[in-house]
Amino acid sequence: MTNIFSMVYFDNAATTSLDPEVKAVLIDVLDTFGNPSSTHAEGRKARALVETARKEIAALVGCTPGEIIFTSGGTEADNWALKGAVRDLGVRRILTSPVEHHAVLHVAEELAAQGLCNTRLAPVDSRGDVNLHWLEQELQAAQAEGVSVLVSLMHGNNEIGNLLPIEEVGALCKKYGAWFHSDMVQTLAHFPVDFSQLPLDFSACSAHKFHGPKGIGFAYVKANSGLHPFIHGGSQERGHRSGTENVIGIVGMAKAFKLAHERMEADHQHMRALKAHAIERLTTALPGVAFNGASGDLDNSLYTVVNISLPEGDPNRGMLTFALDIKGFCVSGGSACSSGSSKGSHVLEAIGSGDGLRLSFSRYNTSDEVDALVDALKTV
Repeated sequence: MTNIFSMVYFDNAATTSLDPEVKAVLIDVLDTFGNPSSTHAEGRKARALVETARKEIAALVGCTPGEIIFTSGGTEADNWALKGAVRDLGVRRILTSPVEHHAVLHVAEELAAQGLCNTRLAPVDSRGDVNLHWLEQELQAAQAEGVSVLVSLMHGNNEIGNLLPIEEVGALCKKYGAWFHSDMVQTLAHFPVDFSQLPLDFSACSAHKFHGPKGIGFAYVKANSGLHPFIHGGSQERGHRSGTENVIGIVGMAKAFKLAHERMEADHQHMRALKAHAIERLTTALPGVAFNGASGDLDNSLYTVVNISLPEGDPNRGMLTFALDIKGFCVSGGSACSSGSSKGSHVLEAIGSGDGLRLSFSRYNTSDEVDALVDALKTV
């Protein structure tokens, strides 16, 4: 596929470019300016766009339209799930892990700091996989104590590419009567998901991870969960979230979501091939390179992410992102969701790794770009 950038962009786990078809839809919807809560014709037109988008998204992930609540993105959806579980569902213990996105980890820490719940972090191995034996022991103990628990574990790790065995975790939560939340920002629209078949109560999605607009996402909230509104002030989103709906963003997200599902198999094959090529080239060109987490495991990780570290003692180990930026390559040292952050990665720290370099692919990247990046790394 053709690169639409002047630079080489390998930071798609942070954000993706707008798909041209999505951009066209956004421009079309600009003229629909009515408030979806208004009862006149212009308002009804906007409302129809919102509800059509909701139905389209719900149909693609196997849930009812009422279980899709539009939010400003994944961070809001994660906050709502964790804070709502403590406030509304009587949760007094959150079981999560040290490799979660900060939208989960910081919320769990803050709830614990306020004395509202107890937060416990699951041990992870050197690859970054969560210890499920520990999780079951914790769930069993909480059940015996009569403590209500929320398990929050991400489906796909945005930094090191690990995939959670979500069905297995969900089955454990169901067995011991715990609530289950999973941040699926890196997997929704990249993998087939059927919420009707998953033992899952809450999830989060963000449109800009699959070539949709920024500032829009959705929360999956299982019907009759008992979660109350996170934002008050109106009755929008069927009473679940106040504030005038972002009609343009919602329609753009639905279009991007639909395109991602239509192209899912082709995109998967394309990006998997890019990842395989990157692993082969990096291994050959950079003796001693290490693949962090599961990202070097082609068959058991996100097909969009590779995370590497140069050998200990390499003078360029901590400067790769800056050096590559100068050469025209957009890459990341970890999550880009901390504003302007160049801090070390808490995920790599948790697995005992040092400085990392994350490459994340999209449908617009090419094998020639991978080759150019590897060649640049050899001369950094």
